[in-house]
Amino acid sequence: MKIGYSVEGSTDRALLTGLRDRWCPGTELVEGHFRGKSGQSQRREIPGTCRELAFKGVDFAVFMRDANDEDWRGVLKADQSRCRPEHEHLAVFVVCGRNVECWLCADPTWLAARTDRHQADFTVDDPKGAFESALQIKSTDRKEPEIAALVKDAPLRQWLRNKSFEAFYDELWRKSKGLGCQIENLRENTDA
Repeated sequence: MKIGYSVEGSTDRALLTGLRDRWCPGTELVEGHFRGKSGQSQRREIPGTCRELAFKGVDFAVFMRDANDEDWRGVLKADQSRCRPEHEHLAVFVVCGRNVECWLCADPTWLAARTDRHQADFTVDDPKGAFESALQIKSTDRKEPEIAALVKDAPLRQWLRNKSFEAFYDELWRKSKGLGCQIENLRENTDA
């Protein structure tokens, strides 16, 4: 299987790599055009990247970005509306409420134990700075393998408390049914 992606940054790419490693380790990730931040560039990029990734033979493509200070649901609808009908079956749009670090810090107790930091460091409105500091992320070393390893082992059931992650998970769950990828059921009660 081939999964295409178009993301804003290295942390987003690392998150997708970690999910791939967890759920579909034999899947090839195919990078599409890098996401722009202006509305004008996104109107052009989404259709163009869909064409590019379809040409590369992907089974589906994840378009991921941060909402920053906007409502993630509105940003998601705007992105979805930019997809042409011939590529709707291919595209999975995801918008992180504020930023991807909010997902990565969704279980601050677990993350604090993994990074030897205080849980309170990760329970702020925008944990990006704390996350980058804890992982010692620098412009010359984005720590993608380390982030992917965190995601692979993360207690994703806790991440479902974040509504934007829950929407992404639900979309991936639906998409996986027709593709033979075994995404774990995070909604299954395991308290037996």
